[in-house]
Amino acid sequence: MQVSEEQVREALKSVRYPGFSRDIVSFGLVKSITIDGGEVKVQLALATNDPNVPATIKNDAEEVLRQIDGVKSAKVLIDIQAPPAGAGAGMAAATRIPGVKHVIAVASGKGGVGKSTVAANLAMAFQQKGARVGLCDCDIYGPSISLMFGSRERPMATEENKIIPIEQYHLKLMSMGFLLDDTSPAILRGPMVTRYTQQFLRQVEWGELDYLILDLPPGTGDIQLTIVQTVALSGAIIVTTPQEVALIDARKAATMFDKVNVPVLGLIENMSYFVSPSDNKRYDIFGNGGGEREAKRLRVPLLGQVPIDIATREAGDRGMPIVAEDPKSPVALEFSKVADRIDKALN
Repeated sequence: MQVSEEQVREALKSVRYPGFSRDIVSFGLVKSITIDGGEVKVQLALATNDPNVPATIKNDAEEVLRQIDGVKSAKVLIDIQAPPAGAGAGMAAATRIPGVKHVIAVASGKGGVGKSTVAANLAMAFQQKGARVGLCDCDIYGPSISLMFGSRERPMATEENKIIPIEQYHLKLMSMGFLLDDTSPAILRGPMVTRYTQQFLRQVEWGELDYLILDLPPGTGDIQLTIVQTVALSGAIIVTTPQEVALIDARKAATMFDKVNVPVLGLIENMSYFVSPSDNKRYDIFGNGGGEREAKRLRVPLLGQVPIDIATREAGDRGMPIVAEDPKSPVALEFSKVADRIDKALN
């Protein structure tokens, strides 16, 4: 019987990362699978300082592989790397947010690709499917979630000094935009940015949530490192446009998550195309097929191709994401499909 890569990958899903309930496949540790007759070789990559972790994974993985029909020998090779600076014990430093089932980071390598629009509408899409959802705007310098949800409320605090998130459209929201006036800049150095990020994640009374969506700033700086090193993420979503200049930076964002063993759930191609309202003709303003090619290169799903349209921009400016304002619009329907794909992957 010929052993398939799918069989090998499915077997590896039963191998848990020590100390976690998740498996090594969902953590993105499997880098390659080679099958030669009945001989199976698997290459893994870990970022840890604990020598017991790779030893345990190697033994567990080889044991489950030998149980596959047709496997004569199984060999697991592990590339062990040092965790990023300040990560301490690597993955063990990341902990769950109490009451939150899944934490999903929405990221991009560069600004201007519509990442906040994606985060806002994705959160609404989950909510409309009956999920309990929170949305945390982690872009401390350029917050936009308060505008996109049309709220100028100031957060209150409990007697235990926990921040009560703003509630809008049945979502729980937190953003620096709720704390600053429209014209007030956040003039902060790195340590203070890290502190605010931790407060938004740990000192907000999120309660019981199925999904907490994190709208990350562009790039791979202090905020991103703070999050991936301290919060147990269920996965990350990379937002890009079809043009090469955006795809280059999307690769950097994906590589960052790969290095800290956070699985990339997929790629969303935003501003994918424009359909003229006058003649229904499609225009590929930023190019064609870039997101699909990049998803294949990264070996992740292309979760969705979101068109660019005037209604989406106007809805965001009015303070109501298009998914809430017009659930039957093409953009809203695409976000609904994306939410279904993510939900299926995680649950």
